[in-house]
Formats: sequence, structure tokens, C-alpha cells
Amino acid sequence: MPSPSRNARDPRNPSEPSEPGTPSPSRRSVLASGTALGGTLLAGGVPGQATAATAPDAPAGTEPTAPADAWRTVLDDADLVWQQMPKTWYEGPFLGNGFLGSGIYAEPGAETKAIRFNIQHSEVQDHRPQFGSLFGLARLPIGYFTLETVGTVTGLDWRLGLRDAELTGTLTTDKGTLELRALVHNSRSVLAVQVVPSEGERGFRWAFHPAQAISPRAAFRPLPAGYESNPPAETGEYDGISAAVQPLLAGGQHVTAWRERTRGEARTLYVHVAHSFPDTSARARALRAVRSASELPYDLLAAPHRAWWNAYYRKSFLSLPDARIQRFYWIQLYKLASAARRDAPVMATCGPWLEPTPWPATWWNLNVQLEYWPIHGSNHLELDAVTRALSEYRDNLTAEMAPAYRTDSLGIPRTTDIHLVNGGATSNAEGYGVGIPGQDPPTPEVGNLTWALHNVWLSYRHTMDESILRDVLFPLLRKAVNYYLHFLVPGADGKLHLPATFSPEYGGNSRDCNYDLMLLRWGCRTLLDTTELLGVDDELAPRWQEVLAKLTPYPVDANGYMIGADIPFAKSHRHYSHLLAVYPLYEVTGRTPDEKALIEKSLAHWVGFEGALQGYTFTGAASMSALLGKGDDALTYLGQLMTRFVQANTMYKESGPVIETPLSAAQSLHDMICQSWGGIIRVFPALPAAWADLVLHDFRTQGAFLLSAVREDGATRWVRLTSEAGAPCVVRHGIAGDIEVRDGRGRGLRYEDVADGTIHIALQKGESALITAKGDRPELRIEPVQPIAAAPRWGLPA
Repeated sequence: MPSPSRNARDPRNPSEPSEPGTPSPSRRSVLASGTALGGTLLAGGVPGQATAATAPDAPAGTEPTAPADAWRTVLDDADLVWQQMPKTWYEGPFLGNGFLGSGIYAEPGAETKAIRFNIQHSEVQDHRPQFGSLFGLARLPIGYFTLETVGTVTGLDWRLGLRDAELTGTLTTDKGTLELRALVHNSRSVLAVQVVPSEGERGFRWAFHPAQAISPRAAFRPLPAGYESNPPAETGEYDGISAAVQPLLAGGQHVTAWRERTRGEARTLYVHVAHSFPDTSARARALRAVRSASELPYDLLAAPHRAWWNAYYRKSFLSLPDARIQRFYWIQLYKLASAARRDAPVMATCGPWLEPTPWPATWWNLNVQLEYWPIHGSNHLELDAVTRALSEYRDNLTAEMAPAYRTDSLGIPRTTDIHLVNGGATSNAEGYGVGIPGQDPPTPEVGNLTWALHNVWLSYRHTMDESILRDVLFPLLRKAVNYYLHFLVPGADGKLHLPATFSPEYGGNSRDCNYDLMLLRWGCRTLLDTTELLGVDDELAPRWQEVLAKLTPYPVDANGYMIGADIPFAKSHRHYSHLLAVYPLYEVTGRTPDEKALIEKSLAHWVGFEGALQGYTFTGAASMSALLGKGDDALTYLGQLMTRFVQANTMYKESGPVIETPLSAAQSLHDMICQSWGGIIRVFPALPAAWADLVLHDFRTQGAFLLSAVREDGATRWVRLTSEAGAPCVVRHGIAGDIEVRDGRGRGLRYEDVADGTIHIALQKGESALITAKGDRPELRIEPVQPIAAAPRWGLPA
């Protein structure tokens, strides 16, 4: 790698200078360093993790120590509690494993007599593509169990324990008590609920209520002509196991099977859901799963489940002095693994849970992208379903294109089923396909696939797994960008222009829409980066270079970035589609005073219109503020999110339940704590003034580094980086004054001071570097920080 230079050009934008005084490795050196994970993400393995074991002979003081009780402390502190009865999904406990999901709350209309355990599954959907993704391919409701008490409910004391992903507690009635334990098993996809009743509640009962197998959108929109509900479920007994078999008009079935077993005073309900299409094998699989699970007492069944969850959390650690936000963060990590797995369907708007919603599908014009951002920094690439699904179902994306573009182009519809199919929707009420630039109207969006591939790019950059780049990103992004190339036209100004396209959710179609220009520019840069890395001599490379050289500038006016050349930003708009170059693409980062002023003006103008703003408006604004180094502004935006939009159990709703916004708030916290775009790892770049203490451990950054760092009394005390891939290590450490850098054995390590507070360390694959103030020998201890003030728990405490 050539030595960084103060005058080097920025690797992500050759036409723009890098940030003043910062290093800029060559584009190839930033991207290339070998494969860190050897294709494990595509092959299905869980990413490896560098730990203290990397250098077992390291002397004391160079390896962080992280006692197990550090995780126990923060997780137990983050548990949700209920001393009041939850009455909706937005208030109650939730369990899941990416497939089976259960939301728990009082039975509507019988709040003092029964508790609902919703039963939903991310794979259960209809199979009538002629009615589009929102009706014919929609997720289908399955049903729910009710725990029906003998007496009238008078109180409860529940706790959703994050560490074990398990609900425990007591339900009290005027006849007695019911001690409760419940989980959705990590690997078996079985809901297990153990109840130990007192004498007066021994007569409690379970009842299953199958749902009507119809698209949830039917309650919000008129039915398409010819569309009808699937027939009712058929309930029966099969060798001591009950099952509700739901036949589908298109063929196939989904089946809910259950069995209750009594052992001593405890009665345990076991539930499993299976789906099959076009065959009818689901019943046999569901019965087999319940029979197997029900042979195990609850604690024996729970043991491997608890072990998985305990290990899951230990892949990273974060503690900060705001108790409410720290608890929120750890709940989001619980929510992520409850809703996402690599081999599970890409999260739909509700995750594996399904409540009444007009959006019973997977949404690709913002929702998916935001849902999966936190997996990178939190070191949970094992949850990356996006990379897997885009690779697995790429042929379906071809079929979604208009026939004229299928040979060399790709896009993704706004709405799809789990196989990335929108189907034969004839109107937007049934599903939103891939837009065609210049068509009247061109709606919906054109650039959704390019944006989704940015998530794939992030997975590559955080792992340096070359198989992601070679097998998924490059072939798909090449065709996604090629779709745009069909429509670019030269103007009288000598620039390349796009005909009218649609910016998500603003309304109206505009030439030179910023949503598409920003994604196109990022796509061309990334393709050129990738061909250089892979050693590919692509015939389209000159065209991509021409686009970068001649693409029209992003339309702006006196208020900042416009929607497009024909549409100013002039009304309240929740989506930051016109600002993607700022965030998350980091193409416009405030390198110059004028560029910074443009970001600030655009951000203020965007959030200045009340009316249509929603929760993810404030997570986007928080992350953009973090880019500008404004930690207090970022915290203010997150505060507005918490007080205005986030519900009692940290879920979120608009016209229906959507889960992307709280998850993206976790990413906003990541952006405040660490940023690693552009080849530089920035430690604590945007912390609020009140956060004087903070502990971070095994935070995954771009370049496949694991970062640990501690802030004490308002100053960064130490920073430690472990390289998994040997990528260039350029870090803005934030330690004032003279520093020293030591390797994993405590020896001095060569580094180059390339700018104020930014250094380049010659760090090879598997090596680590510890940065401290000169002469300082801090104890490298990973433990929770003390909260600034007490805060109420999430849930419904008394």
C-alpha cells in the first residue's frame, strides 16, 4: 500500500478532494486485502470472530478482559417488564426466531379472561401471483392461541429476559395464580409455553383460533376482481397431536400443530407451524416437529436455546450512560435475532409477526435496507438474509423486468414476496413493480435494487469476503446500473440526464431525480472499484467512467437538494430519498465548507416541515447529524423518535406495524459511536456532551476490523483494533496529545501520523494494535458504565 498523503484524492470520489488533512489510500488498497471469511456468508456459515484468543501469549495489559457478567449486567438491565396488562402488539412481549413469531397481549374483548399468543410465520404466504404481491402473494395470517383463565385477571408480573430470549412471570386472578414461561425455540421453531397453576387455576385451558387465510390488505383496500379468500382451516387430531390444516386455493397448505403435556404440576404447550407449496407435506412436518419437541421437558428443551442466545450477544458489547437508550439498543439486538436469520425470508414490514396491516409483503424502497443496517457494526453477519436472497432469487428479478430489458438489466419491485416476486399486479393497489424511466407515469421506483445492493456492499466491506463481491454484488449491480444506461441521454449542456423517474413517497415524477442520480453515481463508482479488485476487464468500464465524468450534478435550489430537476422539496416528506448521497451512501460528506453548508441546509429544510414526518425521518436525521460530528443534534433527533413514535415494547407503527424504524435507530447509535466509510475508522465521532463514559467491544468496522474502545471522563482512554483481513488500517482515534501504538504482545508498533488525530498502522491479518496516550497503561476492562440518571424500563412497568 502506498503511504497515505495529505494531498491524496478520496478513493470513493476521484473528482473530489478527501476530507481536509485526512489520509486517502488508493481505491484498490482500501478495498482489497484478501478474503476474511472465505465465503462463509454465502455458504451459510456464521462469521468468525477475532477475540483475545487471537494472541494467547499476549502479556497482561494488551488484551481486553470482558467478564461474562458484563453482558449479564447490561442484558438483565434491559429486560422488558409488565406490571400492567398489554392490550396490543405494540405493548406486549414478542418472541421469535426469524421464522415463527408470537406477540402476547390481552385478548381483545376479553381482557380479564384470556391472554392471546399470536402464531405467525415468515414463510406462510399465498401463491396466486396473478393478484400481485399485496394480495395474491401476500403473507397470510395463521391464528392465535388463548390462555383462558378460570378466574378474572387482577394483575400480572412478567419479564421478557433478553439473555435467554424467554418470557417469565406470574398471571394473577381472583382464583389463584399461573406461573408462566415461554419461548420460541431458536432451532426447532417451536413455541413452548409452560404454565404452573395454583389450585384455583388448575382448570385453565388453551384454545386455538384459526385466522381467515386472506391477505391482510383486504381490510384496507378493495379486493382485486376475481380474488377470494382461501377456504377455512380444517382442525383434527393425529395420534394425540392437534393440527389446523389450512388448504390454499393455489395448492399447498400451512399447518399449525400443537400438543399439551403435563409433567407434575406443570402443563406445557408445544406449537409448530409448517408451510408447503405446491405439495401438502406441511402436515407431516408439523406433526413430527411437535412430537419430537414434546418429548422434552421445558428446561431440557430450553437449554440449547438459551445457550445460542447467550453466545449471540457476546459477539459485541456496548454500554453508554443513557440508561433508556442503552436498554433500547440491546432490545433491538434481541429484536434483530428474533426477526432475522440468514436462511429466513428477508424481513417483511412486520418481521415474522403479522398483525392487521395494509403492507403484508417485503418492502424494498427503504424498509429492508434500514432493517438490516445494524447487523454490520454489531457483528452479526449471520443474520444477513439480504445478500443470500438477492443471490438465490436473481432469476426471479429478471422475470420482474419489462421484456425489453430482461437480457441485460435488473431491478427489484417495491413490493415482493419472500422469493422476490411481485407477480402479475395490474395496479399499484395489488403490488408495485419496477419503474420504467420516462414512462407516463414512470412509477414506482427504478433504483431500489441498487440501494439494496448497497447493503450487500456493506456486508462485503465489513467482512472483506471476496465471494460476496464476485458472486453477488458485481453481477447484480452490473445489471442494475445497466438498466439506467438504457435511458441516459446527453443534454445541450453536455451532461448526461435521466428522464422522469419517481422519488420514493414524495409524489410526482421528475427528470434528473436525485434518488436515481445518487444511486447511479454510487453504482458506477462501486463497479469500477470492483473490477479493479477482481481484476476484471469489463467492456462497460469506459461507459461507467463516462457516467461519472458527465452525469448531471444533483439538482439543488436555495433550500438545498431538490427531489429532482422538476420538483423542489416543498412539503413535509418522511423519506430521505433525495438525500441518499449524504446518507447512507456517504458520497457527499461535507469535505468542503460549501458542501457542509449544503448538507446542513438540506437537512434543516427537510425536517422543518411537520405533518408527514415519521419515525425514520428522525433516525435518518440523527445519522446525518452524526456524519457532521453533531452528537447533541443526533441525540435530540433520537429523543424525538423515542417520545413521539416508539411504542412501549420498542415497536413502531404507522398505518400498520413496521419494524424498520427502531432497528435503524440502533444504526444511528452506531453512526454516533463509530464511522468507517471512505477507508477511515472514526472512533467516537459524534458523541453527545453528556456521554462522558462509553465502552465498546468487538464492534465490526469496514475493512473487517474488530474495534474495542473506552471513553472515560469525556476523553478517549484507549482504542484497540484487530484485523481479520489485513486491510489498510487508518484510524482517527480521538486520543489527545502524543500517543503510542503496541501490538498484541505489548511491543511498539510502527505507524504513520498522517493528519491530526489520524494514523495509518501497518497491521497484517490476525494482528492487533492498541492505541493509548504516551506512557499510559490503562486497564483494558470491558464493563458497563454508570448511568447518568435512572430511567423507566421498557414494557409496561407499574
